[in-house]
Formats: sequence, C-alpha cells, structure tokens
Amino acid sequence: MVGVLNDSDSDDELPPGWEERATIDGNVYYVNHFTKGTQWTHPRTGRKKLVEGELPTGWERCISNDGKVLFVDHNHQTTTYTDPRLAFATEFREMSQPVRQRFDGSSTALAVLHGRDLRGKVALVTGANVGIGYETARSLALHGCKVVLACRDLEKAQEAAREIERERENISCDVLHLDLCSLRHVQMAADSFKQKYKSLHMLILNAGVFAVPYSLTEDGYETTFQVNHLAQFFFTLLLKEPLHHCESSRVTILSSESHRFSFLTSPNDIEPLNLSPPEYKYWQMAAYNNSKLCNILFAQELARQWPTVSVFSCHPGNMVSSSLPRQSWLYRFIFALVRPFTKSLQQAASTTVYCATASELEGATGLYFNNCFRCESTRQSMDPELAQKLWIVSQEMLKLANFHIDDK
Repeated sequence: MVGVLNDSDSDDELPPGWEERATIDGNVYYVNHFTKGTQWTHPRTGRKKLVEGELPTGWERCISNDGKVLFVDHNHQTTTYTDPRLAFATEFREMSQPVRQRFDGSSTALAVLHGRDLRGKVALVTGANVGIGYETARSLALHGCKVVLACRDLEKAQEAAREIERERENISCDVLHLDLCSLRHVQMAADSFKQKYKSLHMLILNAGVFAVPYSLTEDGYETTFQVNHLAQFFFTLLLKEPLHHCESSRVTILSSESHRFSFLTSPNDIEPLNLSPPEYKYWQMAAYNNSKLCNILFAQELARQWPTVSVFSCHPGNMVSSSLPRQSWLYRFIFALVRPFTKSLQQAASTTVYCATASELEGATGLYFNNCFRCESTRQSMDPELAQKLWIVSQEMLKLANFHIDDK
C-alpha cells in the first residue's frame, strides 16, 4: 500500500552524485552516477514519488530519434531530459514492514476485523452464498455491517443469510437476486438495490466462474467474460449513485494471479472477438486468465474515473477449496489434491476484507493486493491504455446488447 505523506521535505536534498528522473508513466526514480545504479526510493528519505497532471503551459513532451523522452520549453526555446513536473511531484512511501507481519497469508478475515465496529455500514457482496464470498459476507456481518448477499440462486442466498444471522443476535443480512448471465437481470438488481438503499459503503465483486464449457449468455457473449467482467462492470456503474453518496466508499474486485498468463498484451488485443471469442477459439483457462486481467484493468480505470471512491483488486489465494471448479471434474480433482496446502476459506477472504475495511488504506486507490499486502501485478495490468480501451470496448458491448450507461 502507498500512502500520501505530509512530512516536511527538508531532508529531500539528494546526496552528491544522485539525479532524479521520471518514467513515461510518472514514476520517479533515482540515478546514482557513481555506481551507475538506479532505485525507486529516495536515497535519503526512503520515499517514493509520482508526477501527475498535465505539463506546464508551453511545455511539450517529444521522443527523439534514438527513442529518448525530451521535454521542450517553447516559451524559453530550451530542451531537457528532465520532466518539469518533478518540481511538483507527490511523495509516497511504502507501508512499513509491521503491516506485513500483522496480516499475511495465514491471517483470517475475522482476525483482520478483530475489534472493528462496522455498524452503520452497508456492504454488497456478489456470489456470497458459498465459498470465499460467504466467508466475506459472514465476517463483515459478524462485526455489525449490514450485508447484502447478491446471488444468482435466491433460495441459496436466503439460506446463507439465515445461517449467518443464526450465529449472533442483532445481525442483519439482506439478499438480492443477481444473475450475471443476464444484463437485464443485472439492471433489475441494481434498480432494486437503489430503491432500498441510498448509500453503499463497500461493493465487493466476488462472483466468478472458472473452467466452464463454452456457452453464450442470453446477451450473446461468452459466459466467462460476461460473468467475470462485463456484467460486474455494468453492475458497478449502475451503483455509482449509492457509492458516491458515502464520504469514503470502496470497491474491491477479486482478480487472480492467473492474470499473469493472459494473452491480452496490447490495446489492439482488447477487441470483442478476443474478449468474447467464438467457440473454435475458446479455451477455458485462457478465458479465465483474460477475465482476471480485465478485473485489474477495470479497477485501474475505475480508480481514475471515480477519484472519490477507493478501488482495489486482489488475489484471494491459489486453488482455494471452494465451489469455483465445480464445472470440471479434472479441476475438482486437482483442487482436492492440493487442499491440504492451500488457504482455508476464512484465510482466502482475509485480503478481500482487508481491502474493503483497512483504515490504513484510507485515501489510497488503484492498488493490487495479495496476502493482505500490496504487491506488483503485471506491466500490462497497469497499462492505462489497456485499461481505457477495455472501458470503452465494454461500454460498446453493453450498447450492442441494448444497454447504456450515462457516465455523467
């Protein structure tokens, strides 16, 4: 996690032989001309910096013939390799090590929430009747949060809600019928929620499918893509009003380390025929990996477009014993074999709950977490061009299915 610092910059002067530079995407790095080495953190303060916003008036960024980035000051007819925005860079610092020691891969969701009072908060968890989603909803509810279980099977959702409510007095759960295979049902579910609730403090996009045989939804899109990304993209945008009604709301999107194996590597790959392929181009794992990359790209662009909402994506754990592989006997067998070596459902829910509630994440956004700690996702998952292209193509696919989102 990164957090904005308010410390004085009196110790910010670079030691002799050091130079401050910025990458094209705005990350500041430091060059040691004595050792010829580079690093991301300031050599004195240990802080990180980012440069953001437009170039000052009269400046232009150009690429030289040898591929280097140049900054041209047209007002003074000068050229430099130094980004002029470095003078206004925002300082960041990695969270201290004790946070990693406090919560890690062995932590449970209930441990993350120990001592927290979530009364007055409303959380909506998709796919909450079983598995990680159920433990997420249960953990939040046991700490006073009003939890809405949004599920395809309404009867199973109601039974899950009753199980949670039986554990302790004064627990209140609600259910919402949400079928992600139908964009029409997604719209109905969002309308139903907004009729009942004005505010939504936590939206947790947990639902997903894995290794499903090729099929199309009623909207004509490949099932894995629609369930894991498109429908929840649509659902989130429909819930913009209640999310923005809160002073500090959060969206947590469950992705997976499988995103590292996606073949969507450039903006040209973000096309409907790649996202929702025909049957002859369909492979179960490729569809899943691509959808998990879409989750992180969506989180990145949502964080940019909704700056007042904190948006996080996370990996719950590897091959956690849940209902996820239910569509494939082979993967059910593999998941069963590795079960003794993987996280429990309570442990798998911990990172989700951490992203949704941790006070130290206040004001942060656009980060990817694993084991309750920020980690680096792939380069393409952080590519703003890919994220923006996915957003545009997702909106176009909604329009093709006769659904429209007003971004204003």
